[in-house]
Amino acid sequence: MKNILVTGGAGFIGSHLVRLLVNKYPNYNIINMDVLTYAGNLENLKDIEDKENYKFVKCDICDFEKVKKVFEEYEIDNVIHLAAESHVDRSIKDPFSFAQTNVMGTLSLLQAAKNYWQDNFEGKLFYHVSTDEVYGSLGEEGFFLETTAYDPHSPYSASKASSDHFVRAFQDTYQFPTVISNCSNNYGSYQFPEKLIPLFINNICNNKPLPVYGKGENVRDWLFVNDHARAIDVIFHKGKLGETYNIGGFNEWKNIDLIKVMIKTADRLLGRAPGTSDKLITYVTDRAGHDLRYAIDSTKLKEELGWEPSLQFEEGIEKTIKWYLENQDWLHNVTSGAYQSYYKEMYK
Repeated sequence: MKNILVTGGAGFIGSHLVRLLVNKYPNYNIINMDVLTYAGNLENLKDIEDKENYKFVKCDICDFEKVKKVFEEYEIDNVIHLAAESHVDRSIKDPFSFAQTNVMGTLSLLQAAKNYWQDNFEGKLFYHVSTDEVYGSLGEEGFFLETTAYDPHSPYSASKASSDHFVRAFQDTYQFPTVISNCSNNYGSYQFPEKLIPLFINNICNNKPLPVYGKGENVRDWLFVNDHARAIDVIFHKGKLGETYNIGGFNEWKNIDLIKVMIKTADRLLGRAPGTSDKLITYVTDRAGHDLRYAIDSTKLKEELGWEPSLQFEEGIEKTIKWYLENQDWLHNVTSGAYQSYYKEMYK
């Protein structure tokens, strides 16, 4: 029996991971701890909320005293830490919130785990989920390796880099049992529509402008969220303590090419004539400190632990667009803010 604390489990990636763990491992107790900011939505987990091996706890990871009580009450012996502020544009406007949540929140969890486990780390694990953005920006060639030097360019990536450093510092100083993974851009169902793909799907449906930074030349590697959850599962169970694993989708796309694939797919699924939504593309001033290219080399994860993506982007984006088209109520609740009442209704 494992008592696994998943932080940020009501968010986009977290909800997919929580669902996978609850359904795949009935002998694990999954404790989902989330403060339910704008990006945390318990409606994402309606299908498992009554499972015996699932519990939800509303808690801010920065509240050290409450975090300690969660460890004690649920006898936590493993942590998978996903809770984070993650939107680059928001970090540019409000860097303090990102430093507070991503740095101090991670430190709060590390210290709470260390105190509760009392230096008896047998069978314990603190798994920290990070991002490829800590590595900075690539030119037209090359890939991020686990050994790539950190070079963050935004307040968001700087805060995640700092949290990574704290995790490694605990590993080195206290022989604390940790593992880190750095992933590329995720896409899929249940993503809050501030991020590029759900934002553009929503805008295409409603014939709103599709704002493209600069000339749309920035390149990203895209990872289907279900594949990311699978990778976390594999690393959690098979990863070597103290190691870092890069998780990439082997799917590099220029933003403008990605958008054109989305338009073509969405127009077809909406029954529109080809090219109908092309006119929605609107070029806007580039983002400050916008990294040119991210590309992850997942060779280590594939060769050592046997993981690889299950599908390519064209198939994944079709699944994703279909989901948003078939779940307009979810999209409306999220964009209108109505989803925030779900916690009050379910957890009075």
